[in-house]
Amino acid sequence: MNKNLVLTLTGHDRVGIVKEITNVLVKHGGNVETSRMARLGGEFAMLALVALDAKDLPAFETDLQALRNEGFQITLLQTEDDHTKKYAGWLPYQLEVLGADHEGIIYEIAQHLAQQGINFEDVETTTAPAPMSGTPLFRMQATLLVPPNLGFHQWSAALEEIGDKLNVTIEVSLVK
Repeated sequence: MNKNLVLTLTGHDRVGIVKEITNVLVKHGGNVETSRMARLGGEFAMLALVALDAKDLPAFETDLQALRNEGFQITLLQTEDDHTKKYAGWLPYQLEVLGADHEGIIYEIAQHLAQQGINFEDVETTTAPAPMSGTPLFRMQATLLVPPNLGFHQWSAALEEIGDKLNVTIEVSLVK
């Protein structure tokens, strides 16, 4: 019986990490269902949903020890079976934020959304220098899951105010 696990791996970046972790997974009949990988500040980070037969899990964990011995931090977390039921009927929205980078942007937006009972499905943030001035620009892209009983204007109007306060542009659209 397959188990879905969230695997996280972080450590010093080097060539071959992705090959090694996926080799261990394939060796035990596992599969990467969804993943995100990035080099952040010179460190490698992997977040993946993997499927693996429950009987192979102990051997898989044993084989991960070689990477742990190199200093990689690895965690495995079994997923909840009822996740899709938990958010059934919730509406997906796309959120995009753009503006000059400064402290507190993510916090202010996340605080408002949490107060409304809105969940982040995925989030990606980046900073990059503006083309002409070199000023650091912040960009956030996220998919939100909004409870079906929460009207769009109930939560989106306050986001506009937060955007004005933070001097960033916030755009929200229904995912089609």
